[in-house]
Amino acid sequence: MTSPQSDREKVVSKLPAALRQPLKVRTAQLGIALQDAVAEGITAWRALGSNLAAIDTSGAESFSTWLPEGQWDQFRTDASARGVSLIQGLAQSVQLWLDTNPAPTVERPAVVERKVICNQKGGVGKTTVSAGIGQAYAEDPEHLYPVRVSKQMTDTGLDADTADLPGLGRRVLLVDFDPQGHLTKQLGHAPLNMEGDTLAKHMAGDKDCGDIRDLIVAIGGDQFGGRIDLLPACQDAFLLDIRLSGVRFREAALERALAPIEGDYDTIVVDCPPSLGLGMDAAVYYGRRRDGEKPGKSGVGIVVQAEDSSADAYSLLVSQIEDLRSDMNVEVDYLGLIVNLYDARRGYIATSSLEQWKAIKDPRVVAVIPDRREQREAVRLKEPLLAYASNSEQAANMRALAREIA
Repeated sequence: MTSPQSDREKVVSKLPAALRQPLKVRTAQLGIALQDAVAEGITAWRALGSNLAAIDTSGAESFSTWLPEGQWDQFRTDASARGVSLIQGLAQSVQLWLDTNPAPTVERPAVVERKVICNQKGGVGKTTVSAGIGQAYAEDPEHLYPVRVSKQMTDTGLDADTADLPGLGRRVLLVDFDPQGHLTKQLGHAPLNMEGDTLAKHMAGDKDCGDIRDLIVAIGGDQFGGRIDLLPACQDAFLLDIRLSGVRFREAALERALAPIEGDYDTIVVDCPPSLGLGMDAAVYYGRRRDGEKPGKSGVGIVVQAEDSSADAYSLLVSQIEDLRSDMNVEVDYLGLIVNLYDARRGYIATSSLEQWKAIKDPRVVAVIPDRREQREAVRLKEPLLAYASNSEQAANMRALAREIA
C-alpha cells in the first residue's frame, strides 16, 4: 500500500503491548514521529553484528506503521538470514530504539515558578482553576493524557481537538490562601485548626510556629506519583489583614512563610481569596518576577466570567496590581485572563462579554474554559478532577491551560 508520502509504504506486523505503550510515550516525549522511531530501530538492528537476547512476544497484537520504501523487505531478508522471526526482530528493533533514546529528564526550574490565581469576585472558579492546573503540572511524564490543542484555547470551548501528550512531572504545591477553604475541601481534606499552626501565623511571624512542612498534606492519585501537595487553609486567615498591619515589610509575608519549602517544589500555585486586602498584596508580591527569572514563568492569572460584574472586579484588581508594581518598583507579569464557566447558551451577555475580554489584549485571554459536569462531580466527590475524569474534555482543558501559562 502506498503512503501519502511517496517514499513510504505501510507495513503490518505484531508487537507486544509491553513495547507498544512505551514506544508511543517515548516518541511523544521526544517529539519524534512513531514511524521514524521504528525505522531508526530497524536500521540499528540490521547493523548489529549479533542477535540480541530474545524478547517475550506472547500476546503480541497487530501493529502497523509507515516505513521507507524497501526497508521492510530488507528487514525481512536479514531476519530470515539470522534465524529470527519478523515479530521477534521488530520487538528487538523497538527495544533497541527505546534503549538508545532514553526519556528526557523533567526540567527543574532554577527559580520555583509561582502561579497566583486571583480575582476579588467570588464564584468565578479560581479554586477549580488552581486545582486543575496544579494537577496538570504533576501528572506522570511516563503516561500520555489528552490535552486540548493550544490554538483552540481561546475559542468557545466546544468540540475542541485534543492531542495525547506526556504528563509534565513537576513537583507541585497547592496553597489554599482563602480562609473559606474551598480548595482544601474540594480535595478531600479538612482545614487546619485555628488553635494550631497555620499559614497565617507563619506570615504574621508568630514565634511559636513550627516547621511549615508539618502543615502540608499529600494529594492522592496514581498519575501524580506523590508529586503534588496541599497547604490547607485555616479560618484564621479572615484576620490576616489585621495581623499583617503590624508586620514589617508585610508585602513579603507570604514569601517569607513559604521560603523554607520552595526548594521542594518546581511550581507553587496560590489560590487567592476574593479580596483586595493586605493578603492580596502579599500574594501579588510573591508572584513578582525575581532576579534571573524569565518573564511569564511566574505571575498573576486572573479568572473571570463572561458577565458584567466580573469586569468591575477585574478593574479593581488590576488597579491594585498596578499600584503595587509602581509603589514597590517590581515586575509583576500577567499570566493572562482565564474566562471560566463559559456557556454560549446564556446568550448575548455571555458572547459579547467574551469578545470584550478578548479585546483587552494585555493581559490577553489565554483560555476559555466551558462549564462541564465532570468538574462539578469531582468537587462533590472531593476528588481531583484529573484523577476522577482523566479523559474528560475539562481535564484536557486544564492540561492545555497549565501548558499555556507554564
